[in-house]
Amino acid sequence: MPRTRHTAAFALITVAALALTACGSGDPATATAGAAAAEGKVPTTDVVSSVRKDEAAAKLLPAGVRAARTLTIAASVGNPPGSAYLADGKTLAGTDIDFADAVARKLGLRLDREVASFEAILPALDSGKYDVGTGNFGVTEARRRTIDFVTYINDGQGFAVRDDSRLTKVTDLTQLCGLTVATGAGTTFEVTLEENRHRCTDAGREPYDVKTYNDQGATWASLQQGRSDVVMSTINGLRYAVGQQEGVRFLNEFKRLDVGFAFKKGTPLAPAFQAAVNGLKADGTYDRILKKWGIAASAITTSQISPPEIK
Repeated sequence: MPRTRHTAAFALITVAALALTACGSGDPATATAGAAAAEGKVPTTDVVSSVRKDEAAAKLLPAGVRAARTLTIAASVGNPPGSAYLADGKTLAGTDIDFADAVARKLGLRLDREVASFEAILPALDSGKYDVGTGNFGVTEARRRTIDFVTYINDGQGFAVRDDSRLTKVTDLTQLCGLTVATGAGTTFEVTLEENRHRCTDAGREPYDVKTYNDQGATWASLQQGRSDVVMSTINGLRYAVGQQEGVRFLNEFKRLDVGFAFKKGTPLAPAFQAAVNGLKADGTYDRILKKWGIAASAITTSQISPPEIK
């Protein structure tokens, strides 16, 4: 997958990391809004407004939703190219935003979007606070027990390191023994790392240490400052981030996962969302979104409802 340099204030990771590196503290959103304007421009191609309502897909919605014409959506923000703030500190942009907006237009709906922390969204869906959530949520067997998904891309898990790292590729987590790994709180990465730490001690080696962060800027700052040795995150997010920073490199893909819109288990919304995503593929919007954000390698053949985890 090629690196993209569509930055501006969208370069949340870089600017936040630099601000934290230089000062040891700071507001990542404020830093992003101020510094990224000098770095270039976010891709501004309008790939959504031409999307027209698909009556057949819309008829799959529950009658109450068709009547209200509104859904509440929770969006996790801060991991480009998935979703981040623009220079004004208010406007959101990214693959998650474009796909959600395009699906809403296909279904004739308005989205009432609320920004929420990644780790809070899935529990909030179960409680009924939101109708749908976005945040590059990977489809796993553990999540499928309580959450329904409608897939729209394929992403997954990968690693990045500083240029001075001796690591060249991670194919087995025991290669991380004795190192400090930075990752996002409440993610599949955290689960994967914690579930496999015992493999180091089983092999008579020092286990790796897992450091979790709620903010991507802090995650990258920990790597830049030497407080961690490796970052584990989304493949697309890592590729994007290393394109915006000096002294770091993408290591390799570790595991692919389907990514989907997240819903409360048993949701009646899934068939309509699936039809809408497949409609976007049919009319060319799907490919235009992937091209805009430089993630063509994440294309899926067809949208699925809660498919088994990719092994």
